[in-house]
Amino acid sequence: MADGVKPQIGFIGLGLMGSAMVQRLQDLGYDLTVVAHRNRAPIEKAVSRGAKEVKTPAEVAKNSEIIMLCVDTSAAVEAVMRGENGVLEGLQAGSVVIDFGTSIPAGTRALAAECEKKGATMLDAPLGRTPAQAVDGLLNIMTAGKTEDFERVKPVLEDLGENVFHVGPIGAGHTLKLINNFFGMTMACAMSEAFAMADLAGLDRGTLYNVMSAGPLKSGMMEFIKIGAVDKKPENMAFSIANAGKDVGYYSKMADDFGVPSLMSPSVKSTLGLAKASGYGEKMVPEMVDFIADIFKKD
Repeated sequence: MADGVKPQIGFIGLGLMGSAMVQRLQDLGYDLTVVAHRNRAPIEKAVSRGAKEVKTPAEVAKNSEIIMLCVDTSAAVEAVMRGENGVLEGLQAGSVVIDFGTSIPAGTRALAAECEKKGATMLDAPLGRTPAQAVDGLLNIMTAGKTEDFERVKPVLEDLGENVFHVGPIGAGHTLKLINNFFGMTMACAMSEAFAMADLAGLDRGTLYNVMSAGPLKSGMMEFIKIGAVDKKPENMAFSIANAGKDVGYYSKMADDFGVPSLMSPSVKSTLGLAKASGYGEKMVPEMVDFIADIFKKD
């Protein structure tokens, strides 16, 4: 990656977050290579702005110095990397793979070792904040991997994020993100139940929020749930209940891998799983208030 020259970037996974990141990179003049996605709209938008579309992840890797992944599960990351015509087939020596998703740390470390065999390297760099903030380059990015690899790509990460952290060796980013999301979704589910319980008691939701947020309980997550429950704008937190449940499940598996019981996550996992099974999977996390309120009504 020559000084003063923007690296060639390949991007795989143009969902809500990925398409926002691609928009940001294109706004800043990066040349991108993208691969077909089940939703054609963001691909076509990227191509209309100058991105090159190829047919396989292997072709993305062949055309890129930095390969960015923003897919939704560990299984999807492994399929993109190891599958037929996957990234590992086309990976060039000296390239860097960055997994921006939320994956199981043990799987991340295994993939990093496979990249090293190809003369390339891998970083895990899960994200905080929302697609709306991604468009403006205001993400929180928790990067893990070798220090020298982090320093190589740091200028690009700083174009995407307001707060760019190096949190430790490979896998540490995903570990931190899982702990972060477990804590956040525990708060989200608790606040959702609090609003639903207030409904039963005849308390105004706005009044409940005003009193609770006046004390030490106030937090960004409380604000997100309030915006859904009171202001009726759940899309302000563009994070689906299905993804939240997936992340808490990964956190639980990580605890199993450490050989310890997670005392709190089973309740959160089961609550999110029940919401998904009830048709709420693609709804946003702030809509957990509606799900729990509906349960209370049925009872």
